[in-house]
Amino acid sequence: MDANTPVKNNEISLKELIEKIKIWGLYLFSQWKVVFLVSFLGAVLGLTYSFIKKPIYTATLSFAIEDEKSGGGLGGALGLASSLGIDVGGGGGSIFSGPNLTELFKSRLMVEKALLSPVNVDGKVISLAEMYIINNGWRERWSENSKLREMKFLPDADRKNFTRSQDSIMGKIYDDLLKSGSLVVAQKDKKMAIINIDVSSIDESFAKYFCESLAKKVGKFYVETKSKKARINMNILEHQTDSIRKELNNAITGVAVANDNTFNLNPALLVRRTPSARRQVDVQANTAILTELVKQTELAKVSLRKETPLIQVIDLPILPLKKEKFGKTNGVILGGFIGAFLSIFILIFRKVLKSILEVK
Repeated sequence: MDANTPVKNNEISLKELIEKIKIWGLYLFSQWKVVFLVSFLGAVLGLTYSFIKKPIYTATLSFAIEDEKSGGGLGGALGLASSLGIDVGGGGGSIFSGPNLTELFKSRLMVEKALLSPVNVDGKVISLAEMYIINNGWRERWSENSKLREMKFLPDADRKNFTRSQDSIMGKIYDDLLKSGSLVVAQKDKKMAIINIDVSSIDESFAKYFCESLAKKVGKFYVETKSKKARINMNILEHQTDSIRKELNNAITGVAVANDNTFNLNPALLVRRTPSARRQVDVQANTAILTELVKQTELAKVSLRKETPLIQVIDLPILPLKKEKFGKTNGVILGGFIGAFLSIFILIFRKVLKSILEVK
């Protein structure tokens, strides 16, 4: 290669870059009518969308949970009872504490229970699932399908009796609520046991009713689960106490009958006094057992109260709910911007493609 042969430099200088920008700028300016027309069309479409788009209503409910874990003197009494071999319940566990509790709100079981809750709409009692179907226009789309048209979701219906089609519809509603962000459950602060439930919907009433129903269903399930062991133990002790009390009453009656039968009996006839002695032993044994069972039952009742968490609602959704609407100004600005961007992109792409074809 000759030393005097110029070497091609692929790097572009700043001056050339400025020149190219000017060329592109002049080209786009020459096409201002196209950019303006597409931008105007985008603004009109954005304005039209603002009229069509329904507002979104958000219902918010917050509550706090007080779950007693330390009982002071009560804890000492329960510990003493346990050391003596007395099971008085307790230790409900922390399966639904913290993040697990927020996930419980978003579980399919709880959401479907809330969807089957009854609500009064225009004087007619229907389920929230039916209300959701009506609001989203599913009934109109099902009008030509005889199977779906006759499908009903009655209030407080037994979920176990649902058909495969009903299961599919309930699953669709559940997915829509979670994937669209219509249901948001979050803890305000990890250090605070305050949980917020946000439900968004195009129907203000549905957002309010569903938010309240979900909180009610989860609260009931949470309380029953946390105190289940203590409640079962208390019921068993109460049943045993009633049985022993009945046996004690029978033994007392038996002693009285035996004494009546041996009234003015010859002291030398000791065999005839045996039934009375046996009944007295039964009375003493049942009295001791009953006394212990009563103590255990009372401790079990205290334990049940200790294990039952307190759910305190702080804020309830109150009408009118918070409304988010796509404004007309936002529609015009956003539509015009998108139109201008698309027109510029298409013009640049067309010019570059034309230049490539000309080189070939």
